[in-house]
Amino acid sequence: MPPFSSPPLAAPPIVTAANANPISGTRYARLRMMDAALESAWRRGWAERPTLDPDALIRKAAIKVGQVADQRGSGWRERLTLLCADLESVAALTPLGRTIAHGQLVAALSNRMRFQALWRRHGEIAEQPVTAPIIIVGQMRSGTTRMQRLLACDPRLAFTRFYESWNPIPQTPKRGGIDDRKLRGWLGLCSARLLNPAFDAIHPTRWDAADEEIGLQSLSIFGSAFEAQWRVPTYCAAVEADDGIAVYAEFRQLLQTIAWLRSEDASRPWILKVPQFSQDLAAVLHTFPDARLICLHRDSRQVIASSASLVRNQMAIQSAHVDPLWIGREWSRKVALRDERTAAARARSDAPQVDVAFEDVDRDWEGEMARVYRMLDLPLPPAVIARMRDYTQRSRSGRHARHLYRADEFGLPASMKGEGGERHTPYGRLLGGCEAAPPAVHAV
Repeated sequence: MPPFSSPPLAAPPIVTAANANPISGTRYARLRMMDAALESAWRRGWAERPTLDPDALIRKAAIKVGQVADQRGSGWRERLTLLCADLESVAALTPLGRTIAHGQLVAALSNRMRFQALWRRHGEIAEQPVTAPIIIVGQMRSGTTRMQRLLACDPRLAFTRFYESWNPIPQTPKRGGIDDRKLRGWLGLCSARLLNPAFDAIHPTRWDAADEEIGLQSLSIFGSAFEAQWRVPTYCAAVEADDGIAVYAEFRQLLQTIAWLRSEDASRPWILKVPQFSQDLAAVLHTFPDARLICLHRDSRQVIASSASLVRNQMAIQSAHVDPLWIGREWSRKVALRDERTAAARARSDAPQVDVAFEDVDRDWEGEMARVYRMLDLPLPPAVIARMRDYTQRSRSGRHARHLYRADEFGLPASMKGEGGERHTPYGRLLGGCEAAPPAVHAV
């Protein structure tokens, strides 16, 4: 790269007595150098400043994919407008943050256009069954990933892989062909780790591991993937006010698409896991009326502290101003809202369901999984238990990771779990606090 001067940039993340900067030392300097390089390249005309204008983002995605955008559907176009306005006026994006936001939104819109084009060409995808899915319902940082990956050890169940969540549609959709999604998933994960080395401590994964379907919701410009990176209050309010019915209809279609692309037996129940489900459970049950629910519980104080730490970690990479006290208040509010909505939806539902406590899984994961399988009316054979044990042993022998934070940094009581560091990842205590990226547990 040609030499550049460091232009005046927005102020670095605010550091107060209540906010120990989560990014420091060499890593902080590297991010600021990237900001300076980007700003210099834009100023000198070496690169175009990434746009966050919604119409321009749609045009760029359409040119990239070679498709015309269909702006009907789940209200995604209106949410995109609100999100872009918040990114410009509230989120205080750094040059790197602006570049990341632009790239994520163009990718989401491109995937959406590929998805719509594929359905126009292959109406038979709509016949793909999604039967009696197993819905994991729980707050962010409540052990939902742990539950999903233990269940994913069972070859009788289907699950979404990391690369499928974030890249659900191949660039050249064709069953049985070379799947570019795998390379894109691997590259995306490498980029995330390069920019955010704490990623593996907070959410260890692999490109082919069982993972949450949060990426599918991004195609509808919906869900908390954006809220967990940027301060976008107007967008957040719109998502919370949406009944989610149209969004989860698209979500189901995307699951059908993934299953169709796999060309495999579609009779296996699908394990579904997104923390957003706890906010939208009524819509989830409307979309999947034969669902079975595994409802996870963890002390709300611990959930809030760990969630706030995750959000601050991501915001500090992309925003010039990060207010940990606001993050603590906001995620305290969101956790309460999600608890309230989950309880209301469960009270109205007769779906088979089981409650599982975070601490009980820590203490006796085999006993808790036996309870889960009784609710599912499935035998738990020794071979599956052996797979689960093998998985936990592989993880236990992996490299050490600690998710470090202090609850009082977010204006939360210091007694909340996590002060002095949490071995979470989110099943860290189950595995003795040592965590490796989860293996690909069975072929799909």
